[in-house]
Amino acid sequence: MEAAAMDKTKIRKKGGLRTMPFIFANEVAEKLAVVGFSTNMLIYLTQQMHMPLAKAATTLTNFGGTSAMTPLIGAYLADAVMGRFWTIAGASLVYQVGMALLTVSAALPQFRPAPCNTAVAGGSTCEQALPWQLAVLYVCLFLNSVGAGGYRPCIVAFGADQFDESESAERARTWGFFNWYYFCNGASMLVAVTAVVYVQDNVGWGWGLGVPAACMGVSLAAFVAGYPMYRRLQPVGSPFTRLAQVVVAAVRKRRVDRAGEETGRLYENDEMDAPISMYGKLVHTNQLSFFDRAAIITDGNLLMTEATSGKQPPSPVPNLWRLSTVHRVEELKSVIRMGPIWAAGILVITASSQQGTFSLQQASTMDRRVAPHLSSFQIPAGSMTVFSLLAMLVTLFVYDRALVPLARRYTGLDRGISFLHRMGIGFTISVAASLVAGFVERHRREAAAAGGTTDAGTAPLSAYWLVPQYALHGIAEAFNSVGHLEFMYDQAPESMRSTATALFWLSISLGSYVSTLLITVVHQWSAGPDGSNWLPDNINHGKLDYFYWVVTLLQVMNLVYYLICARRYKFKPVQHHKAGEGDDKSMVELQENV
Repeated sequence: MEAAAMDKTKIRKKGGLRTMPFIFANEVAEKLAVVGFSTNMLIYLTQQMHMPLAKAATTLTNFGGTSAMTPLIGAYLADAVMGRFWTIAGASLVYQVGMALLTVSAALPQFRPAPCNTAVAGGSTCEQALPWQLAVLYVCLFLNSVGAGGYRPCIVAFGADQFDESESAERARTWGFFNWYYFCNGASMLVAVTAVVYVQDNVGWGWGLGVPAACMGVSLAAFVAGYPMYRRLQPVGSPFTRLAQVVVAAVRKRRVDRAGEETGRLYENDEMDAPISMYGKLVHTNQLSFFDRAAIITDGNLLMTEATSGKQPPSPVPNLWRLSTVHRVEELKSVIRMGPIWAAGILVITASSQQGTFSLQQASTMDRRVAPHLSSFQIPAGSMTVFSLLAMLVTLFVYDRALVPLARRYTGLDRGISFLHRMGIGFTISVAASLVAGFVERHRREAAAAGGTTDAGTAPLSAYWLVPQYALHGIAEAFNSVGHLEFMYDQAPESMRSTATALFWLSISLGSYVSTLLITVVHQWSAGPDGSNWLPDNINHGKLDYFYWVVTLLQVMNLVYYLICARRYKFKPVQHHKAGEGDDKSMVELQENV
């Protein structure tokens, strides 16, 4: 315990607000690199590597799926083996190598097939990429997936680690960190989908991928530069092993008399749990009481160690596959309790993912002139997401500067409102976004029919009609995604926060997969005998508004499910240790409400 206390005192001398410029600079540069790399990649694969559209889409889907799974591996390495700092640094370096290699392959013509021959009669002929050229491309994508796996789950948790949870003032700054982290994230994405994409389309792919690669280098340099000031928590072993030990111990004792589950008789060992409870230990709860059996002491659970000297008597050591402490049992309970709330966030991503598919198709059929009576300049259909990003950024700024101080007066919470309330607001706004999208689509289709552009041409309706649905999705993300991230970080066991952040990113990936599944089901279910369906290639002949309203209905059901789960959710009770004045004892603060 004394060693742990000394380590904690040493850690407290570092971290704080002074580390934020390094972490935010790292995040901005990294997001510029990643989004600038991925946004236009489909165009690069089809136009530069001459991939068929289906193969290019499959390649990117596989890349996205791999990138979604690797964060779980990265989180395990950070929590159990390497620590967050070295996991982020190593992953960023791998990312840098992958992007540099891709930049070289884009700049040097020998890494790409020859340009298409447009002089032949009947169209152009394009050579397919050679196997070794594709191999280079796949290695680049794989390295980027590995880099994403180490970076994504760790950077948020590492940033929040810089604030000492045992001090209320420091803990309050943690919630501001999540807002500003997401603000920096959105601002860099806004630059990436405008400036970087412009370079790729108008200057060239060498520069277009070189800029993201250079940003990745800046990201790594900015992060490493703050090394002397960071609070770096040490890895404390595999969290999955500890969870498995609790389950095994509870199952082995399934027939043990429940009288032993009285709180005072459950096994606790503060010294053994010190490395995984630096800021406070979890106390017993009555939920999921089956797992309490793992903390009941029975014969053979405690082993007597041999005395190595005559100064100290032998001390009992638990066989962790037969006996767990209350803190470790509550770690498992916390993870299980988080599951239903975590799952509720998936459908919100399913709804917002339509911005990159059907909303884009809507925009491509509408009048996208910035000022119809003054200029012929058109907003690219893919750039309509700018309105979503702008709405998210404005909401985050107003939320942090105005809403939080106002709400704090009434709730007494440092973060203004609890993350469960914040997520609920986001869910509600997301429902409104899908509902509005359906009505706008019906109006767009009627305008196309009235203007005679059902089969071809641009509907006589401004693309600005799409701004409300894009803006509502951006506002919903500012509430839901940040609240979801706060929830995962705060309610996860202290030793599993990288893993919890990885689960946040996994929910985003699953939301996209659910969207794909939903589209497939609706496409098949709505198919008529004449081959028509709600989602044809020409959306003017479909019923996209019905699809949006199906999504709305699913979200309403999801909102009801979430409200039930949130109402029944029990926050993890933590004894936050505060150093007492004049002695080494600790004061206890029981966290019941957040």
